[in-house]
Amino acid sequence: MTLYAINNATLKEVPEKPFKLERDIQALFEKNLKEVMALTLVRSEFTIKNRRIDTLAFDETTKAFIIVEYKRDKNISVIDQGFTYLGLMLENKADFIVEYNEQLKQNLKRDQVDWSQTRVVFVSPSFTDFQVEATNFKDIAIELWEVKQYTNNTVAITQLKKSKGAESIKPLAQQNKELKKVIDEIKVYTEEHHVDAVTPEMAELYEKFRNAILNLAAGIDLVPQKFYLAFKRDKSNLACMELQKKRIKIWIGAKAGKLDDTKGLAIDVSTTGHYGTGDYEVRVDSDADLEYVMSLIKQAL
Repeated sequence: MTLYAINNATLKEVPEKPFKLERDIQALFEKNLKEVMALTLVRSEFTIKNRRIDTLAFDETTKAFIIVEYKRDKNISVIDQGFTYLGLMLENKADFIVEYNEQLKQNLKRDQVDWSQTRVVFVSPSFTDFQVEATNFKDIAIELWEVKQYTNNTVAITQLKKSKGAESIKPLAQQNKELKKVIDEIKVYTEEHHVDAVTPEMAELYEKFRNAILNLAAGIDLVPQKFYLAFKRDKSNLACMELQKKRIKIWIGAKAGKLDDTKGLAIDVSTTGHYGTGDYEVRVDSDADLEYVMSLIKQAL
């Protein structure tokens, strides 16, 4: 990424300021983990079974542990290291829970953790083409994030997305027992996971609402979760959708009492348990109210 400063309508390139140490990247992320990744910091430099984890974090949304590793050296196999850490966590679940409870003064229990949503995040100023290609599987629990800092005290952080045509890693995993063990327990949910579970009619209806939401504004990302599909903007859920057999539930990311709903389609679920986030729920079984539902969701922008 090339960064420019504007001075009297003239662009001047802002030079990149390389990180001197991996520790500098780690300190930056750990201090801003909630802001950057929406994660809770559990422990820095967590050692288990003679292996050191740079940052142990917890995702309160998915109820899963996240391992974050920082790299300046490009000559590493992120795929091998990633699966090593995933396997390490699955084999030592109790140790991670004890660490969480001791550090955060909580009483988290094993059945309150969704181990299937565990993932490893690598953070680096840049990744090689080989590293990107090696992790380009739609169902691999390894993420790559690039971070660059510049001489004007600006930092750019970008999560590298999987390609739309990314294949499944499952066929390759069958050839390796350790890899298969991790893949069998840890699941990366995709859009297809939700769409394939409903009728073609519901899938077509979902696509209409999906496209309409993504077109509401720039910078909206679709992030599949275990039970629903989240539409995120600026790290917050703009809307969440659960695909059912005969209808679609949409939760709007607006606080109770803050939605202008003249038709009365939205239900206040602020005190009711539900998937996704947002205090309002809309149920649709056709596209008759599509434009009106979009006007409701747009209020959460």
